[in-house]
Amino acid sequence: MTDQLWLEVDGLTVQVLTGIYSEETHLPQPLRISVRARLGIADHYEPTTPLSASKNYMHLKFAATDGIPKDVHFVLIESVADHIIDTLFLQDERVEEVEVKIVKLAIAEDGEQIGITMRRARP
Repeated sequence: MTDQLWLEVDGLTVQVLTGIYSEETHLPQPLRISVRARLGIADHYEPTTPLSASKNYMHLKFAATDGIPKDVHFVLIESVADHIIDTLFLQDERVEEVEVKIVKLAIAEDGEQIGITMRRARP
């Protein structure tokens, strides 16, 4: 097995215009978004290794928050995940794979987590 480096941002609550039902299409709804990105790994990380040898976690957070257009209605949450993945691939060629988990908070009745997980590797 080869070494892997995954950066993670977990449990962001983001208001996104999404949904197919009439009650969902006019107001943003809360989504819980988690993002994992696999990077090429360095041979070793010394205590003085600079950030340029990895990736800033805040780039993952941006892709899942401010990077989602506020004026675009995403019919499916799959398209939200796709947008986040595309953003991370465009940001940094070292990103080899991205996984996005989205939970639709507004439809939970008893605290269950209803949503999707999408994973895509760079072609």
